[in-house]
Amino acid sequence: MANHKSAKKAIRSSAKKRLLNRYQHKTTRNLVKKLRETHDHAMAVELFKTVASALDKLAKRNVIHKNKAANNKSKLARYVNKLATA
Repeated sequence: MANHKSAKKAIRSSAKKRLLNRYQHKTTRNLVKKLRETHDHAMAVELFKTVASALDKLAKRNVIHKNKAANNKSKLARYVNKLATA
């Protein structure tokens, strides 16, 4: 258990940050899943914008690695482009 006042505050603040990070990460994963299940190109394009933005925010805040965000965006962009030709 923490003995110093600053250590106790650090525990409180890190717990808050952890909850917020978990919420944002889970929300983004749900958006990705929703985009993957979409078969309409126009809807997928609009949804891709929000998903890409959410992934960039997670990478900026170090919730996920920047390369993971880039890989996910790349795969999703290929999926959306494939819907245009199908």
